[in-house]
Amino acid sequence: MSSTTASALLFIHGAGCTGEVFSEQLRVFAGSRAPNLPGHLCAGSPASIGEFADAIAALAQRERLQNVALAGHSMGGAIALELALRRPQWLQSVVVLGGGARMRVAPAFLDGLEANFEETARTLAAGSFFANPSAERVDAAVAMMKTVGRAQTLRDFGACDAFDVLERLAEIAVPLLALTGEEDRLMPPKFASALADRVRSGRARILSGAGHFVMVERPAETNATVAAFLER
Repeated sequence: MSSTTASALLFIHGAGCTGEVFSEQLRVFAGSRAPNLPGHLCAGSPASIGEFADAIAALAQRERLQNVALAGHSMGGAIALELALRRPQWLQSVVVLGGGARMRVAPAFLDGLEANFEETARTLAAGSFFANPSAERVDAAVAMMKTVGRAQTLRDFGACDAFDVLERLAEIAVPLLALTGEEDRLMPPKFASALADRVRSGRARILSGAGHFVMVERPAETNATVAAFLER
């Protein structure tokens, strides 16, 4: 696969995760990076999408990045949308993987993370993949959330619950791709369609045979779709 046209491609992970979830993408996109967000194996304890966006903006400024493409999964997609709304001069395009402009979280789920973290994390992990995921895949997702920890994972999902930029999508000026799995139960395809409908240069792509972690379950198709979008 040819390299992308962006001078910098940053993958932004989701709630309770680390940059490890993009291992299949980092192998393909030369020079791309998937930094861990503050509070995720590194210092900090952000509790809002805006604070996470500040961290990515600080990274771009510190490293003098230009012509940047952001590809965010779930909460990472919300962070990318927030940055697109700020209209940073260094931003070239945005890819939202399994995300949307509004990300409500059920109160019962937040209560479950507080009261029985590992059991709730396992339920979430099992429901984040298509059909019957292997025990190894579920265990890996649970282990990642345990590594991030209960406190930050709760802050992550609280940040998602408070995020809502649905009425501001028309302000986004950069090209946007919304890519999601057809069987995504956390952020169903209608959320991707809403992004494509409301963003001026937006488009949506739905991949069959994938759930919420579309880039893990369908890495080849995800990579090809993202590369084609960035090269246009």
